[in-house]
Amino acid sequence: MKSIGIIGGGMIAALHAQAIQAMEGAELAGAYIRKPEQAAAFAQKHECPTYTDLDEFLHLDQLDMVTIATPSGAHLDGIKAAVIAGKHVICEKPLEITPDRVHEAQQLAKENGVLLGGIFNRRFNESVTQLKTAIEAGRFGQIITCEANIKWSRDQAYYDSGAWRGTWELDGGGTLMNQSIHTIDLLIYFLGIPKRLTASVGTLTHRNIEVEDTAMAMLEFENGSKGVIQGSTSIWSTEGNPAEIHIYGSKGAVILADEHFRLWDFKEARGSDTYVRDHLMGASQQAQGANDPKAIKFQGHQKNFENFVAAVEGKAPLNVDAEEALKPVALINAIYESARSNGKWVEL
Repeated sequence: MKSIGIIGGGMIAALHAQAIQAMEGAELAGAYIRKPEQAAAFAQKHECPTYTDLDEFLHLDQLDMVTIATPSGAHLDGIKAAVIAGKHVICEKPLEITPDRVHEAQQLAKENGVLLGGIFNRRFNESVTQLKTAIEAGRFGQIITCEANIKWSRDQAYYDSGAWRGTWELDGGGTLMNQSIHTIDLLIYFLGIPKRLTASVGTLTHRNIEVEDTAMAMLEFENGSKGVIQGSTSIWSTEGNPAEIHIYGSKGAVILADEHFRLWDFKEARGSDTYVRDHLMGASQQAQGANDPKAIKFQGHQKNFENFVAAVEGKAPLNVDAEEALKPVALINAIYESARSNGKWVEL
């Protein structure tokens, strides 16, 4: 039985608590939450002990590992404290907001002999496994174009709900670093890091935020294929637009919309296509987190945590290690660099 604690007490910490409590072979040891009133409310809701002293929390004898669920630009502080205390750490996305800060976290974990992992819960969807398998089997032929489309909505009240939201220091960016990063991670997971990119970003509908609410980047890959990333938190829709990955090749075309496929079409059919069409096609699914950041399921996080525990126990490879968690952070920072330079091409 592994004992897992949480650093943080906000919305995503509550999701972490649900995921941990649903796991077999693990228990929620408690949470460190700086504000006493918030700690008391969290303890009552999740029926677990909470601590307002970080040192006391990290030196609990029964604590095996820690999840980080604080604002993005404060992740390194929590990681540093936990790894020095000898705890394995899995951190909510992004692992940190710049490549340098991710590298620092990675080095600290290495020096203290503990495992550091990231959270990209969408990687654990069955549809992602199916698409990854199709790509690795060469079913697309030559990949020609790809897209990552995240056309979501966050109202002004969302950004006004926390002083850290929409700031470079603690959010690390806008729609790309906070909302679009899961889909950008999947694009990289499927096709790798592009060779270079050019980008433009802007703040179109929100006020009093430092970061972008809309961004577009054009990508070029080593093999010549082209790609586009479109991310926004300014786009209204009644039900919420699912986050989509489009991949088009000389022998196949697929559109992944959240957990299900909107298109699964290959020139050369295989028996597994029937399973995909029977079980993983779902045009009418409810979009995950598109209009409401609280409208996400905990099961993806549960699988992410289960993989981390298995990796700590030496029973499975770690799906999202620090090196993997670094890739979307590096790509997003390259987009910001291009946008600040009037769209100059940036090599990765």
